[in-house]
Order: sequence, then structure tokens, then C-alpha cells
Amino acid sequence: MLAVCLASCSFGPKFAPDESGVGSSSFAITATTADIPPIPRFIVYGDMRFTGAGETSASQPGPRRSLVARIASEQPDAVFLTGDVPWHGGNPADYQVFEQETVAWRNQQLRVFPVLGNHEFKGCSEADCLARWWQTFPQQSGRRWYTVTLGGRLQFIALDSDSSLLSGSEQGQWLQTQLDGLSAKVRFVVVLLHHPPITDYIGGARANEMALAKQLAAVAASSQARFVVCAAHVHNYERFQRDGILFLVSGGGGGKPEFVNRSAADLYRSSDFPNFHYLRFELTARQLRGEMVRMSDDAAPSEPTWSVRDHFEVDAKLP
Repeated sequence: MLAVCLASCSFGPKFAPDESGVGSSSFAITATTADIPPIPRFIVYGDMRFTGAGETSASQPGPRRSLVARIASEQPDAVFLTGDVPWHGGNPADYQVFEQETVAWRNQQLRVFPVLGNHEFKGCSEADCLARWWQTFPQQSGRRWYTVTLGGRLQFIALDSDSSLLSGSEQGQWLQTQLDGLSAKVRFVVVLLHHPPITDYIGGARANEMALAKQLAAVAASSQARFVVCAAHVHNYERFQRDGILFLVSGGGGGKPEFVNRSAADLYRSSDFPNFHYLRFELTARQLRGEMVRMSDDAAPSEPTWSVRDHFEVDAKLP
């Protein structure tokens, strides 16, 4: 099992599963200021699809393993996994591959925080899938969404896009409570989920995530904090700005690459393909700075090379 709470942690009430076996509720994980350096750094990426090395189409083991090793070398203060961690949540062997391939993370005692994707529910009943997920990530056991605070200025909200985010839903109401109760010290809110609220991929965004974007926009205009949304699901990279919110799609963790026909709204204009990558963030006194770190030669027989192919800054609101 992957140990993830390596700082001072506080937990809210744990809810028992209902009759369908679906647990929900919230809890808070707080890393105290003493545990976090003055310029904290964190990693976000998704769509790894950990599975046996014999599967080279749905998931590519070479890029997947290289990304894991590269992220370990970064020694970040936290790693956020935006879903589709296993290829099939119903296959215990896929979670065993995850455990085996991420041993460097445990050796370095990295803080790892996951969100649920759609592949977590492949090949098993919802209750059984969740049981395997929580066995792998016991700190989140019984909870499908939660919050994380690193220091005093960074608030993370981890959501479950397999559950309703529509107005009036349990998760939507919980989210509104978190947004209404933000600490005055928080300067940046990073919302993490699997399905993207904005994408140029075939079919576009779903109504579930478009409702989330609308909810966040209503809060962001008057909040003292800036908002960043990090999603995955599309096995590529996209960057959008709407209603004062930065929307990122980072699905380059190893799953089968997917081409995106980029609209003018996508601020990432490169024709690079495929985009195996991760997002690297650091918090400074006045900004949240981010970079897309891309594997430049994923098919090379030797060690891959890496390059920063996109970068962006989000300025804190005054004062």
C-alpha cells in the first residue's frame, strides 16, 4: 500500500458506504507550514494506466516508467494523480504493477494524492472497484472527494468526476461549502478531477464538468484566491483561460496518445505529438508558476530527454 500522509494530517468524519457500497464525504489533509519549504513544488499528471508490460497499445510501459522515475527525481512536495491510475480497476494485477513501478516514490516518502478516473471502474462492480482503490490508497478510504492544504496559501480540492457535480448533487453542495469557507490566507485554489471541463477533444466536455466550470466561475470573480483546474482523460495536453480561471488538461502519463484538433481557444499551439508529460508547479511570493515537462524522444532506445514545452504564471490577487 502506498503511504501518503507524511506531514501533520487532520481528518474529518469518515462516512460508511451506503447500500450500493459507495462511500462519500470529505476529509482534510493538512501539511503544516513547518513541513513545507518557502517555495513549495508539486506535480500533477494523469492517465498512466498501470498494467502488465505486455500491454503496449492501451498503455506504453516505457514512457510510463520514465515519467515515474523523472517525477521521483524532482523530489516534489506533493504528487497529484488525476485518474486512470490502473488500466482496469477490476484487475488486482494492475494495482500490483502500480505498486512495483512506483517504489521510488515510497523510498523517497513522497506525498501522493489521487483522484478517481473512469478506468478505476473497469471490470468490476462499483463497490469492488472502490474497495481496490481504497486498499491501494488507504488514506482516502471511504471518501471519493477531499481537500489538501500545503502550507497556508495553497488549497487543493480533489473531486470525483464519476459522481455528479451538477447543481444540488451531494458533491456539488460539498464543493460549494469548501469554496464558501476558504481561509483568508489562501491565494491559490487548485481543483483536480479526471474529466476536463474544457477540451477540444472529440465530443468536447460533458455536462457534468461544464456545471463545475460554471460553479467555479461564480465564485472566482469575487474570491481572494485565483483558481486553477487540472484534469486528464484526454491523452494529450491542453491549456485554456476562461472566466479568470486557468484550465489544464494533462493526460500524458502513459496511456495511448490521442490527437487533438486544437481550436483558437487552446493556448498551447505546438504541433508536438505524442505528448507524454507531467505538470510541474512552484509557488512563489506572488505567483503560482507552472511548466509542462515533455518527454522529447519517447521511442529512443536510451534514456529519454526532457524539455519544457509550455509555461504559464498565475498572479496572486492583491494585496
